[in-house]
Amino acid sequence: MAAAAGTAAAAAYANLKLDDIQNELLHHLSKDGGEADWPVVSWVLLVLFEDQSDIGFPQVLRHITPEKFYVEACDDGADDVLAIDRVSTEVTLTVKKDVPPSAVTRPIYGILGTIRLVAGTYLIVITKKKKVGEIFSHAIWKATDFDILSYKKTMLHLTDIQLQDNKVFLSMLSHVLSVDGFYFSTTYDLTHTLQRLANTSPEFQEMSLLERADPRFVWNGHLLREFAAQPEIHRFATPVMHGFITMHSCSINGKCFDWLLVSRRSCFRAGVRYYVRGIDSEGHAANFVETEQIVHYKGSKASFVQTRGSIPFFWSQRPNLKYKPKPQISKSVNHMDGFQRHFDSQIISYGKQMIVNLVNQKGSEKPLEQTFAKMVNSMANGMVRYVAFDFHKECSRMRWDRLQILMDQLAEQQDEFSYFLVDSDGKIVTQQEGIFRSNCMDCLDRTNVIQSLLARRSLQAQLQRLGVLHVGQRIEEQADFEKIYKNAWADNANACAKQYAGTGALKTDYTRTGKRTQWGLIMDGWNSLIRYYKNNFSDGFRQDAIDLFLGNYSVDEVEPASPLHVKKDWKFLALPIIMVVAFSMCIICLLMAGDTWTETLAYVLFWGSASFGTFAIILYNGKDFVDAPKLVQKEKMD
Repeated sequence: MAAAAGTAAAAAYANLKLDDIQNELLHHLSKDGGEADWPVVSWVLLVLFEDQSDIGFPQVLRHITPEKFYVEACDDGADDVLAIDRVSTEVTLTVKKDVPPSAVTRPIYGILGTIRLVAGTYLIVITKKKKVGEIFSHAIWKATDFDILSYKKTMLHLTDIQLQDNKVFLSMLSHVLSVDGFYFSTTYDLTHTLQRLANTSPEFQEMSLLERADPRFVWNGHLLREFAAQPEIHRFATPVMHGFITMHSCSINGKCFDWLLVSRRSCFRAGVRYYVRGIDSEGHAANFVETEQIVHYKGSKASFVQTRGSIPFFWSQRPNLKYKPKPQISKSVNHMDGFQRHFDSQIISYGKQMIVNLVNQKGSEKPLEQTFAKMVNSMANGMVRYVAFDFHKECSRMRWDRLQILMDQLAEQQDEFSYFLVDSDGKIVTQQEGIFRSNCMDCLDRTNVIQSLLARRSLQAQLQRLGVLHVGQRIEEQADFEKIYKNAWADNANACAKQYAGTGALKTDYTRTGKRTQWGLIMDGWNSLIRYYKNNFSDGFRQDAIDLFLGNYSVDEVEPASPLHVKKDWKFLALPIIMVVAFSMCIICLLMAGDTWTETLAYVLFWGSASFGTFAIILYNGKDFVDAPKLVQKEKMD
């Protein structure tokens, strides 16, 4: 019956645009105040969109009344409804019949959580999603749009200053949510590697996704803290990871297999490029990313995991208007405590550690390399090994073939570490015994190149063992797959770079094509300019947004002085104006020559000196002119 009705409805909607169809369905959901005929609605969606990957059925419905939010699960036979009181903020379970017929109904795809701002509490929900693919028959989605709903029905209780502050905090949340790379699944745990999942207990498998998720990679963990305290409502909470996921169905020698790349960004010590470096007192490294490469062939599953993370001791590199600020190693703390904590946790999570340090071994980066090597030696842990490779020196003048020197140096260690493999019967064949922890300064461009080469070498061994590659065959010779592989790793580089540095990655022309190109150099220059601007003039806001979203800063409604209102020193406005005026006058003097050349020269020298001198003063006081974070104190970030 539902099928016939749904097919008829689909035929009626066939010539309508997607937005028109959505409006028709929403009208059907709420008309006459009656209950929706979900079998018909679902069938319409299925008939119309069965081949469109960007359409997904809503996991839940959101009903809004002036008093409460109601979130209704759309599972077959489910009667539970989550009721959120907009006044008391109490979260309880009720049933469908308790939802008032007058409630405004909209489909959503998950609850991201709640957060308290100046105006009160807000509910954040996923309103759009796009299907990325499937992992072992589990659908994986990218969240593409969100809604931030106020519990309060009016803002009249706020002063003008509070209202402005609340708008700024809302814009911060919107900024974080606008950064591409939020992924979720309602049936699969995206936060764990295949090897971790295979070595868990039956009790762990029975836990809800929220309970068992790795807290390092749950970016909305702070937003879900109230849900986490009530196990009965866990099914309504959606753990979301941030990073990159790509999936491809591939074929080599007529043998089809699935190839996946998953990068998970840690939410511990998260932030932007120059404001978050090194580690914190707990040993969490900045820009820590776990990258897993997965192969699925005839029921067998193989996985190879790598990590990247900032150099793990206390150092900073504050923006100061210079193109490349000088790194500063802290002299007031005990580096070994945090260093030891970092590697203790890494060994527990991954086993043996092979550090691949790619920073320059001369210039401003040299002290970082020397300190890193010295600390590894001082720690004297047989589970941690260290290799330094001056990427820029070795590959200068387009000598990218010299990367093979590093690959040969790491080959024996990689064979010892192996990879994770489970056969079609579920039996574990091999375990990955250790991990490569790569880093450069940003852990982006150089790091991604090396990780893609290590992953390819592991993939070569996996595909040969699974029987996809014949003896003597090389991945590089499989043109179609090689193109997929290189583009996926370049896309991964871009995603990680945009999330940390604000622009796409550098050197992706090599990752995509296997060689450096002139166009690639031009694009690297352009991205470097964009990075310079963002790092100096917009990263303070970006850092504040991340700190607010992750709970590193909590809004206090009764706080007398908002940290958003920081008075600028007089020179912040005066000096740039003086410089612009002086430079303009210098140009005018050049264009409108005086009666004699000596008079013109005198004017040009005077105004030129004034503009240059002002610029020098601005550059000397560079830290006062950049966009710095306001919410978290400097000591917490160094």
